Amino acid sequence: MIRLKPTLRLRVAAGFALLGLIVSLALGGWLLWAFRDLEHRLIDEALSAELEDYLARLDRNPRSLPPQTVTLRGYLVQQTPVATLRGDLPPAELGALTPGRHTLEVEGVSYRVAVHRSAGATLYMLHSRAQLARREHRFVLMLILGVTLTALLSATGGWWLAGRVTAPVRGLAERVRGRDPTDPLAPVGADLPNDEVGELARTIDGYLRRLRAFVERERTFVRSVNHELRTPLAVIQGAVEVLDSDPGLEGRTRERVERISRAARGMADLTTALLVLAREGQGQTNPPTPCAVDEVLAECVELHRPLLRHKPVTLQCAIEAHPVLSVARPLLSIALGNLLRNACTYTEKGRIQVTLSQSEVRVEDTGPGIPAEELDCLFAEDLGCRRTIRGEGIGLPLVKRIADVQGWRIAVESHAGRGANFRICFAPSDAVMPPPRPV
Repeated sequence: MIRLKPTLRLRVAAGFALLGLIVSLALGGWLLWAFRDLEHRLIDEALSAELEDYLARLDRNPRSLPPQTVTLRGYLVQQTPVATLRGDLPPAELGALTPGRHTLEVEGVSYRVAVHRSAGATLYMLHSRAQLARREHRFVLMLILGVTLTALLSATGGWWLAGRVTAPVRGLAERVRGRDPTDPLAPVGADLPNDEVGELARTIDGYLRRLRAFVERERTFVRSVNHELRTPLAVIQGAVEVLDSDPGLEGRTRERVERISRAARGMADLTTALLVLAREGQGQTNPPTPCAVDEVLAECVELHRPLLRHKPVTLQCAIEAHPVLSVARPLLSIALGNLLRNACTYTEKGRIQVTLSQSEVRVEDTGPGIPAEELDCLFAEDLGCRRTIRGEGIGLPLVKRIADVQGWRIAVESHAGRGANFRICFAPSDAVMPPPRPV
């Protein structure tokens, strides 16, 4: 599921819109309450005035009729055989009302009702709310329109203000984006004011200085290791070749010499691979020499066969295709060799099947397998994560690093007790035309 992350500017605009909406809703709700309260008060005052006026007229003229207009209706109910002085009965809904003020709907029209009782008579005074209800409806529509406009104006103002506020941050991001930590350009915050953005830029400058020093130390270390290791490795390899050419060398001694030769070659390839990875992205423009995968794989298989000399394990290699990749030969040798070494180390019986197709290399074994909960950290750099399954070496993490650099995909399928299946899937862009074979 893709989760969208809104930008800072959008979040600020949304915050302003929400704040404007809350404030306008609160203000609109208070105005609506005040409008209704004022409406009730005005109607109640009008009813009180009409009651007092009619009661005064009734004292002067006992046969005075209650008022009857478009908005005002009065009923006088006497405790006599005559229902009312007007000769008609009041609405039935009025009979259950107690003295005081009430809101009641009569014949589909909302009224504010005042009830007054005196000796022998009950006076009902009704004030229609129809006109006020229409005004209230228009007022509510105006409030809704005002709340909407306020929210939109708040969002627009927030968007504009956020753009002004975040403009220095975007400018700083443009300065830092794509900048090489080893490039000694002018400081990022050289011409920025002494505010929060300037402080951030100066912090970035300090970080870049420390990073530049670290990269320089790493380059110096790589150059030193490259020089200091290659010389003794060349000496060891030369001495091993001299010993191996001696016809009088005994069987066990020759086996030990071959072991030294394999270790020296593996160390040379590992040194070259680490050097290539350390120099990745440092301006290299020469593409690597095309590498025949079947030749490297066959060489790796033969180099690792001695690891199974004392085990009931069969190592088989099936070459189904002859892909040629644009990759440094030591990188491919280390990636394939580490997978083979793991299979040979952890498989105690059964077989190891290595298969090369046009698009991938598969290494299948009948070893102890890998529990499902350990698969996620199998290629991790953290030693504590993979210590219980595949040891503490750099083998599998180095394979993953090489695959990431080359754009390959590495996959593993395994179940505890049923072996493991490692696959390196080559990137289509790595494939090159194989060189012509001699006739």
